[in-house]
Amino acid sequence: MTSATVHLVAPTRAERKLLGLAGHLTAFVEHRIERRAERRALTLQLLRQRQAGRQDPHAVDHLLAQMGISRR
Repeated sequence: MTSATVHLVAPTRAERKLLGLAGHLTAFVEHRIERRAERRALTLQLLRQRQAGRQDPHAVDHLLAQMGISRR
């Protein structure tokens, strides 16, 4: 009876595969979240630098064009 109970407690092959898939999916999502946070921090840093310096309208237009946003 004890050996049957131990066998039933162990995860099945399908459950192990699902756990592995869940782990990979979690790692992928966490990586995407980190990349977005890094891009956001870089964008905020660039924005602060732009706001701290003298405003050049041509530089702003150039930055908007690089981002793919239509000019003012």
